[in-house]
Amino acid sequence: MTDIGLARPSSRSPDRRLGPVIIGGFLILLMSVSVAVSVGAISVPITTVWGVITNKFSPGLIDPDWSQGRAAIVWDIRFPRALLAAMVGAGLGLVGASLQAVTRNPLADPHLLGISSGGAFGAILALLHTGLFLGLLTVPLMAFVGALGATLLVLVVSRFSGAASADRLVLVGVAVSFIIMAGANILIFLGDQRATHTVVFWMLGGLGLAQWSHLAYPLVILIFCSGWLWLRSPDLNAMTIGDETATTLGIPVARFRLEVFVTGALITGVMVAFSGIIGFVGLMVPHIVRLLVGGDYRRVLPTSALFGAIFLLWADIVARTIMAPEDMPIGIVTGLIGGLFFVWVLGRK
Repeated sequence: MTDIGLARPSSRSPDRRLGPVIIGGFLILLMSVSVAVSVGAISVPITTVWGVITNKFSPGLIDPDWSQGRAAIVWDIRFPRALLAAMVGAGLGLVGASLQAVTRNPLADPHLLGISSGGAFGAILALLHTGLFLGLLTVPLMAFVGALGATLLVLVVSRFSGAASADRLVLVGVAVSFIIMAGANILIFLGDQRATHTVVFWMLGGLGLAQWSHLAYPLVILIFCSGWLWLRSPDLNAMTIGDETATTLGIPVARFRLEVFVTGALITGVMVAFSGIIGFVGLMVPHIVRLLVGGDYRRVLPTSALFGAIFLLWADIVARTIMAPEDMPIGIVTGLIGGLFFVWVLGRK
């Protein structure tokens, strides 16, 4: 197993550390959601934030002392945006951790392997050319097809070019990503120029289009796919040791690796459909998580989802406040942080 930047657990038992890490993580997540809904061009006190949310779930429980305008800001705009940020961050953290296991490459990430680019290609095709022929399902479905196509292309190219090693697989993914993004740019050039600005901003990553009616799709995919991955965590543990060990344990290595890639493509495609391209979350979060809870994927997966959600919430907070009242695309923030992290990981090789 390659050890490029792998987080090595400390001498403390991961079992003893997991409880405090999860409890602390949930408290940080709750605080992060509170701050994300509170800050913005119009500041809303955190007590008002939770008062509005509580009254939506239990009408009349709290006597409202806020305006209808602030209630609309909290419930219709910022709270669904915060929930979408948490779901996208959790999904990308899960995908990154899973890909790093089956490729035995700590640099594996849906962005670097071209999966995000494939999802973006499918979503752009739906937004600018095919139209929403299946209603709200069109963009997520097309994004999944694009992400799956990119995944299969990376696997085929790596197989036939002899680039099956962990390090070279990332290089193949980067090359495929460039090719797919070139195709996506052609779609934008040939599409409706009136929609180009919105699509370009979306390609840079953004959560500004979050709506309650959209949240069910990423939530359902996240629940089912994360559950499947967690049930297969013993197999992921075996894959980190090597194909030979996994085979001796009765794991059909090639099929399982393909299943994980398809699951990752499904999660990434749906998340990209609603948030645009957001890179490096799946690269950074698993490294940090392994330092905290060790390398057992029964712990790595749920903790990666939790910390991925926290990270993306704070990235969105920075994106919304650093150039207020304008929204900076969140992909710029994650790209800057992730690029520096990528250099640090390479420096540890």
